[in-house]
Amino acid sequence: MGGQIAETTGAAHAAVLGLGSYRPRRVVPNSEILEHIDSSDEWIQTRSGIKERRWASADETVLMMSTNAAKEALEDSGIDPAQIGCVVVATVTHLYQTPAIATQIAVAVGAPTAAAFDISAACAGFCYGIALANDLVRGGSAKYVLVIGVERLSDITDRTDRGTAFIFADGAGAAVVGPGEQAGIGPVVWGSDGTQHQVISQKESWQEAHGNSQWPHLTMDGNPVFRWASFEMAKTAQQALDVAGVKAEDLDLFIPHQANMRITDAMRRTLKLPEHVKVARDIERQGNTSAASVPLAIATMRENGEAKSGDLALILGFGAGLTFAAQVIRLP
Repeated sequence: MGGQIAETTGAAHAAVLGLGSYRPRRVVPNSEILEHIDSSDEWIQTRSGIKERRWASADETVLMMSTNAAKEALEDSGIDPAQIGCVVVATVTHLYQTPAIATQIAVAVGAPTAAAFDISAACAGFCYGIALANDLVRGGSAKYVLVIGVERLSDITDRTDRGTAFIFADGAGAAVVGPGEQAGIGPVVWGSDGTQHQVISQKESWQEAHGNSQWPHLTMDGNPVFRWASFEMAKTAQQALDVAGVKAEDLDLFIPHQANMRITDAMRRTLKLPEHVKVARDIERQGNTSAASVPLAIATMRENGEAKSGDLALILGFGAGLTFAAQVIRLP
């Protein structure tokens, strides 16, 4: 028998120390979407709550948007980039199998030797990343972790698909996670339902897309997604409150993935959230940005004064896979 393996321990508590975001410059109103599909502005707004969305221009790459959001989060946290021990990037639209975009982002933000990897958990990706960062910090694998959710969904949106053309958008959000004086991130409630993997998926394989000389497109069967998200995700949200020891009346903010305004309203009713709990409705102006959705929604609430330092927020992501994750966090 050899010697005993030593173990590392990290901080007693982890917390979100800083937040950042990047929204593409170009605003795309519903009227532009209607040039390619047979629909109406009223139908789009009634069905989804979306009035406009942001689409990235050629220079607003996944790397560029991520770097801008990350630098803002680092500045917000006051942490030197060189102290970042790990970079976790949640995305489904870094359209190259390898290497992970996280390695390039690490260099761009000033953490060139940090561990770096991408995760593919679609719209649950940012919440997955926060869960990983919480465990990395508390387990001693990294003192500070940079978590990024970023998408350029406009690249893989079928502009002629009446069911999805109006939904998807672009942007990036970031968080710095590190040691906290008290618990700033609650236990994650997460999981997946692969039996429904087909309801939100890539329409073509990479091989098929190559034959068509274009990127693959997203496809979504809206009705089963709506039913699943409206009912099952409210249960997940309640479980996240329960394991964190937090009651609905203790919350200041509810920040679910910005998939559909009707889904958000259904969850709010099921959770019986008190009037004082402010609910994110970023989808109206931003659209559905998948992994970037939750941090962008937080950014909007901070910018308009709905969210402030120390607020207790329930965050929830859910999407393709089907994947889901929720946790209670305290805002920096």
